[in-house]
Parts: sequence; C-alpha cells; structure tokens
Amino acid sequence: PKSPFFPPKLPFPPEQRMVLVACGPFTPSDGVAFEPLSDLLEVVARDRPDVCVLFGPFLDAKHEQVESCQIPGSFSDVFRLCLWTIIEGTRSAGSQLVLVPSLRDVSHDFVYPQPPFPFPDLPKEDRAVPTPKFRFFPPKCEFPGD
Repeated sequence: PKSPFFPPKLPFPPEQRMVLVACGPFTPSDGVAFEPLSDLLEVVARDRPDVCVLFGPFLDAKHEQVESCQIPGSFSDVFRLCLWTIIEGTRSAGSQLVLVPSLRDVSHDFVYPQPPFPFPDLPKEDRAVPTPKFRFFPPKCEFPGD
C-alpha cells in the first residue's frame, strides 16, 4: 500500500522556492543600531531568497534603552529607519518581503489580532511591482505558484 506521508509522483518537477525566515529582536542588547539586522540583510543579498519572512519585534518594548526612553528619536522614527534599512538592504535580492509584527513592537498596536504595519512612505517602485514584493502581515499571504 502507498504511504499517506509521501505525495504521488508529479509528471513534472515541482517549482522550488527558497524561503528565509528570521525572528527579532534585530538589535543588540546594548544599543538600537540594528547591527544584527544588517548582518541578516547581507545574507539576504548573498543568497537571494524568493521570500524573506521577518518576525518582530523590530524595535523591542523590552529593550533597556526603549524602556528608559534613551533612544535617538521617537519610536516611530527609529522603526521607520528599521523599515528603510530592510527595504534598501533587500532591494537588489528581489525577494518578496513579509513582515510579521510582534506583540512587543513598540511602534505597533499590541492588540490581537494585529493589524498590518502602516507604512504610507512605501516607495512607488515597490508598490508598482505586478506581484508585490513587500507585504505586511496579516492579511493572507500568497506567493506566485500558490
């Protein structure tokens, strides 16, 4: 008998996709300079995944400098800098981005279900891509080939 754990053989090879998944926080414990995020973006640029899923927190509410209000600017300004870093750091890779908020993101509502990140400054070229390469989660994520 056929095993239920193995799908039937397809008449053609299935399309393979590379998916990179990473979870925050993306800052070191002694600062909010996003060095770990920059290291991750170098991997994205090198490996060029089809999809890059990043889970927050992007700016962690439990970070010592956030709790003591010692960050250089407002929470939304630092978060916007983080988003621009992600956009510019992944642009050459051509990856679709999915950003998933955390309940500990200081610049996001901590209600459940969480609304998507607001980002009205998203560059026009990123909005005009036929299959959007920059997505905020939730809503349902669909990728080419689904």
